[in-house]
Amino acid sequence: MSSAPNVTRVTADGVDWLASAATYPRSTLALWEERPGAPVVLPCGTVFDVVSAPAIFGRRMLDRLWDDGPGSGPVAVFRGRVLLFAAPGTAQRLPSLLAWEEWGSNRAEAVPPLLCHGTGDAVTVPAPTGDDGVGTARWLVAPDTRHPWLPGPEVVLWAAVRAARAAVRISIFPPADQDAKVYDVSRRR
Repeated sequence: MSSAPNVTRVTADGVDWLASAATYPRSTLALWEERPGAPVVLPCGTVFDVVSAPAIFGRRMLDRLWDDGPGSGPVAVFRGRVLLFAAPGTAQRLPSLLAWEEWGSNRAEAVPPLLCHGTGDAVTVPAPTGDDGVGTARWLVAPDTRHPWLPGPEVVLWAAVRAARAAVRISIFPPADQDAKVYDVSRRR
């Protein structure tokens, strides 16, 4: 059972933090003042990066972060994916760390790919109220301060590896050859 906080509404400080990522922060604040249930698209790379994972695997990562690790920064759900808000630069560094961990190897092929959104990318952010009316975008952990803690690439890697180990038994040995002849050598003289 995850001990993640049950914060699904963005505080005023959290709204300010999110809007600070926008090209025109005052316009974003004005939009949310007029339509507090409206999700918006915000650029990544300066205020935050986002690591996107399929819903089930993303929840496993979130559980690892809260049950065994340092917790998380803001986390949202959008169109069947969990969006982990991370420190700027995470999207650039995480893929090489995952490659170093042999993320794409045959041993880990059951582990889904993580999408890293950084400089030059943008993501849809749920409305501050936590409900977009359609139910496709919502906060699991809403931003609640002007400067929320954001995990870096090493922390996200740690959570992904722990979630993968919990989800799939990853062996360092290749699978046994099912057609190999097996000899009982226990009765040797």
